Amino acid sequence: MLKGRLRASLRHQRTLMQPSRRLDLDKAPTHCACGPLAAQPVAAPGRVHSTPSLRILHIITGLSLGGAEMMLFKLLSRWDRSRFSGAVVSLTPVGPVGERIAAQGIGVSSLNMRRGLPNPLSILRLAGRIRAFAPDVVQTWMYHADLIGGLAAVLAGGYPIVWGIRNGTLKPGKSSASAIWSARACARLSRFLPKRILCCSESARRVHGALGYDMGRMRVIPNGFDLEEFKPDPLARWAVRQELGLDANAILLGLIARFDPQKDHGTLIRASARLREAWPQLHFVLCGEDVTWGNRELAGRIEKASMRTRFHLLGRRLDIPRVAAALDLACLCSRSEAFPNVVGEAMACGVPCVVTDVGDSAAIVGQTGIVVPPAEPEALAAGIGRLLEMGPEGRRKLGEAARARVLENFSLDRVVREYQGLYCQVAAEAQRSQGSGRLRAR
Repeated sequence: MLKGRLRASLRHQRTLMQPSRRLDLDKAPTHCACGPLAAQPVAAPGRVHSTPSLRILHIITGLSLGGAEMMLFKLLSRWDRSRFSGAVVSLTPVGPVGERIAAQGIGVSSLNMRRGLPNPLSILRLAGRIRAFAPDVVQTWMYHADLIGGLAAVLAGGYPIVWGIRNGTLKPGKSSASAIWSARACARLSRFLPKRILCCSESARRVHGALGYDMGRMRVIPNGFDLEEFKPDPLARWAVRQELGLDANAILLGLIARFDPQKDHGTLIRASARLREAWPQLHFVLCGEDVTWGNRELAGRIEKASMRTRFHLLGRRLDIPRVAAALDLACLCSRSEAFPNVVGEAMACGVPCVVTDVGDSAAIVGQTGIVVPPAEPEALAAGIGRLLEMGPEGRRKLGEAARARVLENFSLDRVVREYQGLYCQVAAEAQRSQGSGRLRAR
């Protein structure tokens, strides 16, 4: 069965490669949140683009809420539309982030693939969409998209591809079997398939270099933060305390993370019990998917620690900038990360952070926060205690330094410029490889 599919795929690919045939993306099967990808003009075969903008096709594993998905959204919301145009293909159904991208007038479509190992027919369908869009650069996001998008770009005619690595760890029990398989396959292909391999953190670069990825093709571009969206907000500080029924003197510590073993809510709960008596005005605000009192496992741990009256479980929130700005201090207690967005977002709001030493967390906070070992409640409680002992004025000064650090190193505008520069570089290299002064014929 598989061999038959592959033979059929190769026959169909030979047809696609014939220059006399043009794939009309309006007729290509799409599942789009705002209309077909053909909303972006496609040049006729044998002609160069009539517009000077570079066309970037983004291929991502999914468009639900997550760090990679939000970085793609932020990139597309800020890039220079006079120089770049683009579209997005999700391997799995379009989620809420896809809808937000589509609302910006950018074409979003889905292959509606099932999670797991790639189907050869899906790779061929994606190759057809790549040829139809005729991008100058293909950017993929996360392992499955790296593998499937990379193979599809080759089948489509050798479009230059940039992979995107978003994980800082790859271990059984922490990563899915299909993610591990895809990453290992990508490691073998990395020496000849992608033009560049983008990592969101130095820790991700080291981990994947050790796995066998071509280090010479790797580059680190960190996540970026919108300092107009995430900023100090005294009104939010008052409003969130009103919402929670707390007085103005309550100290709020926030943990913004989905309920997942990797995020290790249990360590924070155990640490909170050690702080209960010394800091009676300290309250813990938790946000994220499945972070509600309906989660019996989470609620049970909090009740076992006799901390129910001090914890506020808000679930998934759409006003994270407002919640973050209301905090006195923020916490990251994860067992593994790459480049945690929530730390940079809190810092941009002028909130000092206590973080576990995972991924690039320590490099993000620098001297503006406290770094502790992961999975050690005593160390976490001590780190939180150090920030509490600084008092409001000490935390305010540290928070100001944290925001300044984000502005200097991780502002969204700076990160977008790095992506744009990379796309220009890869596109220019592709043009030179096809002949001086000659663009890819489409």
